[in-house]
Amino acid sequence: MKAIGIWMDHSSANLIDLNNENKNRSIQSDFSFREREEVLKKGEKHMHNKEKHMHQVYYKEIANAIWNYNHILLFGPTDAKAELHHYLLKDSHFKNIQIDIASSDKMTDNQKEAFVKEHFMR
Repeated sequence: MKAIGIWMDHSSANLIDLNNENKNRSIQSDFSFREREEVLKKGEKHMHNKEKHMHQVYYKEIANAIWNYNHILLFGPTDAKAELHHYLLKDSHFKNIQIDIASSDKMTDNQKEAFVKEHFMR
């Protein structure tokens, strides 16, 4: 079984592959607080459209990094994990992949690895 855990919020995703430590990496969203403030000056509707577009780019980058796994754990403190889950369900590459979702608080890197290890040991 090729499994990966992803701790994420709307600003970054930490990909945790316990079978290959060299594959652990982070993906950053380009929609930062500063960018949000700049876009908001153009209007709230423009800001929501930009934010939606930037999140889609962020989710696509994550999807491209994990399409070859057959079991995925999405966890983190925000609803970004559910948004990514919906995004993945629309992609035919993920139709035969098991995707689990769990809530968690902010964690250290060691806590994230332990959380992923415990989840996949069940």
